[in-house]
Amino acid sequence: MAEFTIRFFICNIFISIIIGILLLARHLLKKSLTSRMHYNLWYLLLALLAVPFIPVQPTCFLHIFAWFGNSKHASAPLGTVMEKAVPQGQSAAANWMNDFSISVSRKAPSAIGLILFTLWGIGIFIMVFLIIKSRLRFRRIKNSALPLQNPAVRRLYRQCLEEMHIAKPVPVYSTAFLKSPVISGLFRPRIYLPIHLISDYNANDIKYMMMHELVHYKCKDALANFFMNIIGVLYWFNPLVWYSLKEMKDDREVACDTSVLKRLSEDAYEDYGNTLIRFAKKVSLTPFPFVTGMSGGMKQLKKRILNISNYHPASSGKVLHSAAAYTILAFFLSWTAPLLSIQASENNRYYFGEGNRDITYIDLNDIFEGYNGSFVLYDTAEDAWQIYNKDYAVTRISPASTFKIYSALFSLESGIITPEQSRIPWNGQNYTYDLWNADQTLESAMQNSVTWYFQALDRQASLPSIKKYIQKIGYGNQIIEGDTSSYWINSSLKISPVEQVELLRKLYDNEFGFAPENIKAVKDSIRLYSTAEGTLSGKTGTEEVDGKNTSGWFIGYVERDNHTCFFATNIQSGKPASGPLAAELTFSILSDLELWNSGQE
Repeated sequence: MAEFTIRFFICNIFISIIIGILLLARHLLKKSLTSRMHYNLWYLLLALLAVPFIPVQPTCFLHIFAWFGNSKHASAPLGTVMEKAVPQGQSAAANWMNDFSISVSRKAPSAIGLILFTLWGIGIFIMVFLIIKSRLRFRRIKNSALPLQNPAVRRLYRQCLEEMHIAKPVPVYSTAFLKSPVISGLFRPRIYLPIHLISDYNANDIKYMMMHELVHYKCKDALANFFMNIIGVLYWFNPLVWYSLKEMKDDREVACDTSVLKRLSEDAYEDYGNTLIRFAKKVSLTPFPFVTGMSGGMKQLKKRILNISNYHPASSGKVLHSAAAYTILAFFLSWTAPLLSIQASENNRYYFGEGNRDITYIDLNDIFEGYNGSFVLYDTAEDAWQIYNKDYAVTRISPASTFKIYSALFSLESGIITPEQSRIPWNGQNYTYDLWNADQTLESAMQNSVTWYFQALDRQASLPSIKKYIQKIGYGNQIIEGDTSSYWINSSLKISPVEQVELLRKLYDNEFGFAPENIKAVKDSIRLYSTAEGTLSGKTGTEEVDGKNTSGWFIGYVERDNHTCFFATNIQSGKPASGPLAAELTFSILSDLELWNSGQE
């Protein structure tokens, strides 16, 4: 939640800009839009304000958020889960499983996020407390209210129902504790009339006020009010959001007045306006944010009186023009939605359409015991998928050292190294891992996961060139921030297990259109075992944060029996979760699936 809060507050910068655009558009289209369309504009804003809390399809607009990113079922049983077995000669100490990693600290953004989350939470608590307090006050009013008894008012009410074509009556109550009529209740709405209004009995006043409340009922304004309150709680700190909610309430009353005027004859417009004026002193701001009614401030009342005095029924041409302008503005604002998506800000979900795919969701809980994570396998011969834990399978996280496969590929394509000449001299720096302290070739660097080798390749390639290749192959979220030494190490670039499998298949078949010799060189560098039964290729990856291994990858493919199976395993946990551990789990699964067993070397 700490990282979420940071991104949420950054989103509010864009929200403020969008509100400014909406207010400007509202002003420019003042004469083009009908009163109802003016009010409906605010629904677009409510939808946009909800976006940061809803995962949406990733887009390419959100690189600015990437630095802050840190994203942290089963139906068909696989069968008897075998004891975790590592093939002979494939112990966790094997060189290719020495997945050395570089620790990255994330304490700074997390601390900032924690502070912001605490302050945000305190504000939400206060807002919820005030709403609950208001509801309790209104409950006392409801409990003291009595069903409407006055026969004349009841006849007027039935007349209003008929004129407005409302088949199901809304219960009406009278109360001495309200100054103006209100309608309250999301699922069981009720209209509450002040006793003084009934006692003074003016047929026109009562009729107009009841019609006003019934328009609120027909337009489902109670539901809109519910969402407005939620938005007000979540965005308590943003003054522009509060200003927008106030304007939305004002426009709602204007739209409601207009709907009433449509049902009246022209000579009744003045009477309706006079009703508002007569009740100007009584129509005050309601202390109940969850009800709708005629209440409002004097500024709102002035706006409503001006609307009534200038009212003319909208022509069919204006209605069509208003609808067209609204549609265009709605289409424009919809393009800003990705900017506000907290989930999309780090593009942390991959849309994996099931469509016509042959997918089996398998149960590997016993093998993954103690770990969160997923396993994905695609069998080319059967064109079939097997997936454990779909949620994690489509969640994008740091690729760690598995990205070295593509770093090598890009460098080969750029001519930085060749299949025949890939040696890079050791720079003399003393690294923690002895295997790194020597000259490296592509094969040795891949086997020993030598980070400095691939960083050297990336420095020669440059970020613009790397970005071009990443976009060409569609690697994960395609977000690159920072420099060549860190963009794939616990940083902005993220990928899901499903995407790892899809990319490996494309690499294997060279769907990228790269030079065949370069594809072969990469395949050779990740080949781990070749036997008479088949070949296993793969690469591990370990994400290390603040000195702790937090995520482990093992991706690759098995070639046997004239077909290829591609796989990706990722494990995450509060306890150590590394590439070698992910590889051990993978061997257990492949053995159980009879794709690669412990007897193969």
